This record gives sequence, structure tokens and C-alpha cells, in this order.
Amino acid sequence: MSDYLLFQIVKSVSVIVVLLILRYILARTVKQFSLKSERVEHRTGLIIKHIDFGVIFLIILGLILIWGVEIKDLGVVLSSVFAVIGVGFFAQWSILSNITSGIIMFFTFPYKIGDYIKIHDKEYPYEGIIEDIKAFQIIIRTTAGEIITYPNSMMLQKGVTVVKPEELDLYLEQHEGEDKNVKEHPED
Repeated sequence: MSDYLLFQIVKSVSVIVVLLILRYILARTVKQFSLKSERVEHRTGLIIKHIDFGVIFLIILGLILIWGVEIKDLGVVLSSVFAVIGVGFFAQWSILSNITSGIIMFFTFPYKIGDYIKIHDKEYPYEGIIEDIKAFQIIIRTTAGEIITYPNSMMLQKGVTVVKPEELDLYLEQHEGEDKNVKEHPED
């Protein structure tokens, strides 16, 4: 019986070590990518948190399988858990969509914090400086000083123009007095 226990411990330690090495490699790759593409350290940390969550999930799954939980029993438990989570996410699908968009934007985003952008939306044509990029939304400060939170998923769906720093002063002078972010509404 002690040989069996020792074998299970060795397998458990092996799974943990392999997954921690994988986590280290992935985190290092993300950090190198962020340095090459001049991403903000805060955003890099956000992506690493997602990697950590995935690695912890795989460690727990590996330990459950190693210590004798039958796959059919695990399937029943996981299908029940995913059914509940699925119903919850179906009601709030935008949460998952925004997190996924945040990860996609980390690797393919053509603009960064500090850039002046224009979002081409018929109903709400926002423009301003990107203050921060979070897991769910982008924080934009308009020239009027307003703070706008714009969902990551919408950022990928709408056209966005980046005004280059050397053209920003000229652009702001041409559009001075216009504030497309504030709409006039007639009183009822």
C-alpha cells in the first residue's frame, strides 16, 4: 500500500512541477512580448492572471484524476458545474466576451494607453485619450475631461482611428468647440 501512495505522490508532484514550468514559460513569453510591443506592465499582469487561473485549473484537474476519481464521475460533476456556469454566462455573456476581447486586444491592439482615439459609432462617436485598459473595458478621457468606460468587445466591433501625437494638436484645433460625446436631448 505504501508503494501505491508513494507512486501517487510522485505523479502529483510531477504534474505540479510540469504545470508550474509551463506557467513560467508562458508568463515569460507574455512579458517578452509586452516589452517588444511596448505594452503596459499592468496589462501584462492581467494576462498573467488569466494564465495562472488556467494553470491552477489544470493542476486541480490533474490531482483529481491522479488520486482516483473515475473519469465518468468527474464527467458528471464537470457537466453539472458547466451547466450551471453556462446558464449564468448565458445571462451575462458579455462578461466572457469582454474578458476574451481583453486578451485578444493585448496581443493585437494597434493602440496603447496614452493614444488619442476616435471610436466610429453612429449613436455614440466617442473620442479621447486612453487612460487605462482593463479586463472588461477601456477607460477614455475626453477633451472635456469626462471619463468614459467603453466595453472591450465593442472596441473590437467598431472602427477606431488613432490620431498620431504629431497630428493631435492640429486635429484638436480643427475640432475645437465640438464635443461629439455630449448629445443635446430635447426636454419632455
